[in-house]
Amino acid sequence: MIGLFWIELDRVCLGSPPTEEDPGVFLFPARLSIGEGVQQQAWPWTDIADLQVLDVPVRSSAARWATRVTSVVAAALNAWGPGGPSMMTAVVCARDDQRVETPVFSGAATAYTQREVDLSLGLLSHFVRGSATPALLTQWWQDNRPSDVLHSHEREAVLEDWMSPLM
Repeated sequence: MIGLFWIELDRVCLGSPPTEEDPGVFLFPARLSIGEGVQQQAWPWTDIADLQVLDVPVRSSAARWATRVTSVVAAALNAWGPGGPSMMTAVVCARDDQRVETPVFSGAATAYTQREVDLSLGLLSHFVRGSATPALLTQWWQDNRPSDVLHSHEREAVLEDWMSPLM
């Protein structure tokens, strides 16, 4: 997971991969799709006017650490288990005035940093404008194949690296 993106070998999910009940938003080099199979809605990037992500959980580093510590202590005491991932909303605005909203789960364990969100939204805007493609993300995954979850400052550095030639 890097920013708002869950990166796999051949696709990028906006947020975490979907469950069976949720359609999921998938970013491919040539298109964006909501859902898979016969229920899929898809648009080539040239047909998308805007792509937004609403309700993104954002917290400062201190607040994220406090939440993690509280979760670990509570789980150790068997007091309560941490809730599931936060729900976000992806909004696809097509050039034909079609607007589709769909829920997506956050990929962050507690929340994202504001910098991660800003960089991720900036990258999404480049996908919509055609100045970047999600292939950038899958190529990074193929080249690096990370086995551990990256820390927020490491994720921000990867996002900054992706954005630097686009600025």
